[in-house]
Amino acid sequence: MARTDPWPVVLLPGGILPAQPAYQALLAELGNDVDARVKDLEMYLGEAIPPSGYSLQTEVEGIRRVADDAGFETFHLVGYSAGGASSLAFASRYPERLRSLTLMEPAWAGRTGQTPEEAAVFDRFRAIPELSPDGIMPAFVRTQLAPGIEPPPPPPGPPPSWMPSRLKGIGGFMAAFEAFEPDFNVLRRFDRPVYFALGGRGNPDLYARMAARLREVFPDFTLDVYEDRHHFDPPHRVEPARLAAALRQLWTRAASTQQETMA
Repeated sequence: MARTDPWPVVLLPGGILPAQPAYQALLAELGNDVDARVKDLEMYLGEAIPPSGYSLQTEVEGIRRVADDAGFETFHLVGYSAGGASSLAFASRYPERLRSLTLMEPAWAGRTGQTPEEAAVFDRFRAIPELSPDGIMPAFVRTQLAPGIEPPPPPPGPPPSWMPSRLKGIGGFMAAFEAFEPDFNVLRRFDRPVYFALGGRGNPDLYARMAARLREVFPDFTLDVYEDRHHFDPPHRVEPARLAAALRQLWTRAASTQQETMA
């Protein structure tokens, strides 16, 4: 029987670009096939950055609130960067709510199984909040690119009004990552499909090693390498048609798996 209802989806952005412009191109490709909730991170929803008592559990509960408000008993979760870390955290807390999980270079996947090379990259990240405001973003970008890959040029014109809050948020995210370890016992039992989008031009000691770790954790894990992409020209913005096709395939397979389980 053909599917008639749109897929229920929650999409989370990274720690820099707000959610709506981040996912505009992808949503255009998905069209009417989705009932999407595009959610900004809890880090930026109040006046204080970071909010008092902020943790990754704050983001987890924010995802749950948005899904509940939408009437999504279960849903597909898509997260990029800090939103990917939040999505992974949600999967380890509320796995029963998810039909599938899409991770696009999540900013944190815990310490369990980290290689020395990956740990060394996070040592570099920890030093970034201590830099001058002018030095934070260049260091943040450079750390995530492969050797020899040039950082993208800054957009023309003055910085957007939301950029100062993003510079403040980096330190808050790093502290939240340090304090949170996903429940890997839960993730090893997560039987829904997981899709990991990886840029081929990123720092090979960061997201590629993270993907290799998570491949050993999730029973149903698909790694999709976008050879010409890195963290700052991600597929949901630059190759939305390819990503939309991959998501449709993932969500269709998730539905088939669920039907087989219920049969």
